[in-house]
Amino acid sequence: MNASNASTGAPTRPDALLPLLASSEAVVDFFAGVADLDATNPADHLLEDGLRLASGARLEQFARAGTGDAFCFVGEGGEERPVVYVSLDGEAGPLALGLPELVRLCLVAPWWRDAPGRTAGQLQAIADEYREDVPDLDRRRDLAARALGLDPAGLPSEAAVLARLVELSQGPVAVACLVVGYEGDPLDPLFGPSPDLL
Repeated sequence: MNASNASTGAPTRPDALLPLLASSEAVVDFFAGVADLDATNPADHLLEDGLRLASGARLEQFARAGTGDAFCFVGEGGEERPVVYVSLDGEAGPLALGLPELVRLCLVAPWWRDAPGRTAGQLQAIADEYREDVPDLDRRRDLAARALGLDPAGLPSEAAVLARLVELSQGPVAVACLVVGYEGDPLDPLFGPSPDLL
């Protein structure tokens, strides 16, 4: 990665991140171990039968959480595609427009799953608790970011990535990424509006 791209936090090549999420020790350690995004065995990631996009576009699982929840690309293309999270609890929604944005979300707020419905103060308590559980979080995050060619100092703030989750959950991306179950009913949204996050 050249210096100009490292400073902006942008990868130099399309489709360069997914292989790194599975092969770099520092990256796997952070993403699978801290952020609960395991992309190490893509062939083992099978989306639950009957789950699909209401639009009819392709829904391609590329990673999973320890609970079995799915991280999926929407439509055709590469890592620039929208990313949807599908929970086994019957919730789904967009997380990012492209894998680079998802990577930044996970690096900045690996506890993002606990954000829905929380106030800013509650979110700070969750972040503090996460740091107590993972005392070397910053070191592991910085190692993973550098292994991906990202400058840790150039990462967005927690407030910015959480506001982005709310933004994506309310606009046209959410409509295009609507996941339905085998009976055709939409899954519940992951995030709704929360003025305390903005």
